[in-house]
This record gives sequence, structure tokens and C-alpha cells, in this order.
Amino acid sequence: MRDPRGLYELTPEASDVPDGLHLVAGLTGFADAGSAVSQFTAHILESLETVTIAEFDADILLDYRARRPIVTFDEDHLTAYEPSRLTLSLARDELGQPFLLLTGFEPDFQWERFAAAVLDIVDRFAVSTTTWVHAIPMPVPHTRPIRVTVSGTRTDLIEAMSIWRPRTQVPATALHLVEYRLQERGDSVVGFVLLIPHYLADTEYPLAAITALESVSAATGHIFPTDSLREQGRDFVGRLAEQMGENGELSKLVTNLEERHDSYMEGTTLHSPLTDSDGEVPSADDIAEELEKFLAFRRDREDPPTGL
Repeated sequence: MRDPRGLYELTPEASDVPDGLHLVAGLTGFADAGSAVSQFTAHILESLETVTIAEFDADILLDYRARRPIVTFDEDHLTAYEPSRLTLSLARDELGQPFLLLTGFEPDFQWERFAAAVLDIVDRFAVSTTTWVHAIPMPVPHTRPIRVTVSGTRTDLIEAMSIWRPRTQVPATALHLVEYRLQERGDSVVGFVLLIPHYLADTEYPLAAITALESVSAATGHIFPTDSLREQGRDFVGRLAEQMGENGELSKLVTNLEERHDSYMEGTTLHSPLTDSDGEVPSADDIAEELEKFLAFRRDREDPPTGL
């Protein structure tokens, strides 16, 4: 393997980073149900004080054909070019406490070298714990709190917060590999997988970002501002409730999910929140397609609610 330190370049501000900080990570690319990770990282970058301390080389890690940068065309000339970025920042939470933040695109290439680079960063700054977030769609109702599956070496958080513990194989992300390599070394690392209602997976679901922030707070003790996200979440859920009130079939389907969810939470014989009484995964046609049809109908009549 080529030197992983060749994947990133430190900025002069890196010399001011104290040792022993928490590292928080959220990368976008493969899947981001409810836009949880993209909202989570955008909210931190917009609401907290941050300074870039390392920039990864996109020309090495990014497949430009799959994720093309954006250019701005103004009548007869180009006025802006927005490259994809993968950066490490020094951030300060709402109380002014510092932590490291890894955000941007998930690498398309050289995962092993990227993972080694992140481990080099962990060593360089004597990182105390690494925490990352991910989100997947699940057949769960939006009328119940968003739950998480927890992995890593933080058994305290796994016992306290992990609601679904499957034995399965899933497509990996780059941060899965980072977690695996940190776990091999015995480092402190925790990954939170948010379980998002699958009929809201393609929306910008503000409550998903709140759950991501709360999960990171539980792992690190850092405090994040959430007032604006909570207001957006109340508006989103309120408008969705109005729509459901006009569609009896959709309400019935969500009620079915609620019953299945509540039975699972009570410790019944259900194997997981994914399965129904026959052990079958509920079809997306039962909920997602119905919701899509109804929202499409509403869009023909009036403006859609924010995020839908």
C-alpha cells in the first residue's frame, strides 16, 4: 500500500489541535435514508464554529463520472465550480468544547488506504473515541421515536441504545471499514445506524438529523443546537399528519406498522422490527407506493410540505 498520508494534506491550523479529542464522522454517498447524514453534517457546519485542518485528495478518491461536480452557467459563461470535498475540521460544540469532524463524500476508490489514513489521523491527534453515523430505510412508523442499531467497541452504548441486533451481511460503507480497522486495534469506536421509516427514505426528514445529533451526544458528551431542526421536524410531521388524515388506507398501513413496532418493543415473539407475524418483510408496495401516489396527487392540487 502506498503511504496513506499521501491522501490528505494538513493545513497550518492543524498545529493548534489539542490531543485527545473525539472524532465524529458522517460521509455521504452509498445510502442516506431521510437525508440524515447530509442534514447532520450540514447542520454542524452551519451552526458551529469550524476550521479545516486537513483536506483529502478528491482526484484520487472520487469517481467524477458517478458524482459530477456542479458548475454554474450564467447566460454565456461559467461563474462557479463546486468541487466535492472530503475534509477534517476542528469544530466547537455549543459549549465551546472542541472535537474533530470528518465530513464530505464517501471515497469511491482506495478504501484500504483511506481507512489507513483515518487511523493515521486518529494516532496523529491521539483521538479518544471515534463516532460515526449512518441511516438505512426500515419498515417502521414515523409516529414512534427513531431507533438505532449500535456497533463497535462501546458496549455501554450498545446495551443502552441498540434496539435491533441482527446477524446478517450488508453492503459496506467506507466508514464500516474504518470501524472494523479501529476495532481490530482495540480502539474506542462506535457506529450508529439510524432506522428510518422507509416511506420517508427519499425525503429530508429533520427528525433523522436530530437523532443523529443525539446519538453523537450520547457517545461524546458534546452538546449541539437543535432548535431549528426541531421546528422543521414539527412542521414536517404536522403536514404529514394532515395528509394521512385524508387517506384512510395510508393511515391503516401506518397503524399496522405501529402495532408491529409496539409488539416488538414489548418483547413478543417477533424476530425483529423488520418482520411481520409470518416472518416476511412487509412489501414497499404496501406503504411506500401508496404514500408516493397520495403525495403525487396532493402535489397536483397544492404545494407540497417542506421536505416531501
